[in-house]
This record gives sequence, C-alpha cells and structure tokens, in this order.
Amino acid sequence: MFTTVFAVLLLNSTAFAQQATRTTQFNIEKGVALQGYDPVTYFTQNKAIKGKKELAVAAEGVTYYFATAEDKELFKKDYKKYEPQYGGWCAYAMGATSEKVEIDPETFKIVAGKLFLFYHSWTNNTLTKWNKDEANLKPKADASWNKIFK
Repeated sequence: MFTTVFAVLLLNSTAFAQQATRTTQFNIEKGVALQGYDPVTYFTQNKAIKGKKELAVAAEGVTYYFATAEDKELFKKDYKKYEPQYGGWCAYAMGATSEKVEIDPETFKIVAGKLFLFYHSWTNNTLTKWNKDEANLKPKADASWNKIFK
C-alpha cells in the first residue's frame, strides 16, 4: 500500500513539475500561447487564424484559443500533435543562436506534421533564412530546446 501511495505521489509531483516548466519555458503572452491563434488551423487550413477566448483549452498549464468548437475538440483529443515546436519560440533563432525569440504567428511552416514558427518584421523574415539551411538548423534547434526544456 505504501509503495502504491508513494508511486501516485511521485507521478503527481512529476506532472506538476512538467506543467510548471511548460508555463515558464513556453512562449506565452498574457496567459495565452500562440498570441491567441488557433493551433489546429495551421494544420487543417494551412492558415494562422485567431482563436476566441471563450473557446480556450489548457494543456498541461499552457492555454490555447480556438476558432471553432471542432478545432477545440480535435486539440483535446491529441494536443501534442498541434502544439508548436520549441514552445512556440522562433525556430530559426533556436537553431542559429539557441535563443528564445518572439514570433509572428502568421509566419510558419509545417514539416513532417510539426508546426514551426518564425520571427518576421519588415526587414527580417527568419523563415527565409530557415529554408536556406533547414537541414543544419533543425538539429541545432532540437538540441537547444532539449537543453532549455528539461
């Protein structure tokens, strides 16, 4: 009995620690990921569409907004499928400099069923830079994120 109780407590504390790490390491603005954009529409419509506050869902402490109730339900069934890579930070910066850099939620790319987001301003579109050297940048970004998100 003691072993079972200890195992349950250990699992709960591990889950709580994971949730706390996600809320501090993910790109969250005003309590919401993706600046309020619906993570599902990137995949289903190949578009960045703003979600609605009333259609919010929290996944391990990270809140997302959805454009439709259908998107919300799809996300709830398999949220890891729709979450952005690198906690929603700029993929190019994660690979090039190992830094967490803000993104433009409308500048994105889906590769092998994964959502990658990029910084984009008038003079700097990091998606273009990523596309020129993706084979080199992606493994570096993966390694950088694994160091940040422990």
